[in-house]
Amino acid sequence: MIVLGIETSCDETAAAVVDDRRNVLADVVLSQIEEHRAYGGIVPEIAARAHLDTLDGVIREAMSRAGMDFAALDGIAATGGPGLIGGLIVGVMTAKGIAAARGLPFLAVNHLEGHALTARLTDQVGFPYLLLLVSGGHCQILAVEAVGSYRRLGTTLDDAIGEAFDKVAKMLGLGYPGGPEVERRAALGRSARFDLPRPMAGRPGSDFSFSGLKTAVRHAIEALPAGPLGDDDVADMCASFQDAVGDVLVDRCGHAMATFRAGWPGGDTLVVAGGVAANREVRRRLEDLCRRNGMRFVAPPLALCTDNAAMIAWAGLERLALGDVDGLDFAPRPRWPLDPDARPAGVKA
Repeated sequence: MIVLGIETSCDETAAAVVDDRRNVLADVVLSQIEEHRAYGGIVPEIAARAHLDTLDGVIREAMSRAGMDFAALDGIAATGGPGLIGGLIVGVMTAKGIAAARGLPFLAVNHLEGHALTARLTDQVGFPYLLLLVSGGHCQILAVEAVGSYRRLGTTLDDAIGEAFDKVAKMLGLGYPGGPEVERRAALGRSARFDLPRPMAGRPGSDFSFSGLKTAVRHAIEALPAGPLGDDDVADMCASFQDAVGDVLVDRCGHAMATFRAGWPGGDTLVVAGGVAANREVRRRLEDLCRRNGMRFVAPPLALCTDNAAMIAWAGLERLALGDVDGLDFAPRPRWPLDPDARPAGVKA
């Protein structure tokens, strides 16, 4: 089977063609970073218009790179949520149009499920496995039981980790997007210079909190001598912040590992996915945690950690193989939790 995947949930316009032998036949991603850079973040209206202007061309390019026409496809998958509603509408309506015109199954994919199942595309990971999903908008730990079956073990009580990276970068004058630049500067800095907190570390459970850490960074910057920050100040702050994030992730994932092993015997893999999974220091810290706890560590290639359509096509293939398809009356969902039965963040069971 071969599926065309479409991703338009945020600020990347993407299309990919993937087959059920785990071959990515084409993967095209058009970034909108330059359109949003001047605003220091994503402007939903600009993102939606950019998707509308470019998606047809991106799809044509993906089909051309795959060397096939629509007659070779077995299904059309598009991100149905969560995400920015304008972009979701563009992608879903385009996919519905192709599906209707060609008489093909339509699959509305949960963007988070795309991240969750990427490790099965790249590393053939079997169920169940533990997933750390970390991105600009999401920070969760889940037990992945099967396609469509997820149990949330922890989530952020406030900011997502990627959001914290971007806001720290903004405080330091590093521009947008901030995560890659914080990582680059951190490699040049001294992580012991600034004494930053490790929110939630040592507490029961696997929930996260990054708001206090972000505030501590702001206070530490304000305590420095007046005037522009020097390169050493910026590098040391980035290193200190990244080190604190690493400590928090290791602590929270360590708790989740114990819960996962008790509840899902036989599961032996930690998968880290989402945009922050591209951070090499985060990967190193989590890989070391797995080594110490006798678990396999899996992280997709860097290009498949950030938003892409290959993961949407693969999730669509997984669902298509199960006969789980959607009607053309599907409505995009700006909010779409993987585990609808999970308690709200910060609310005790």
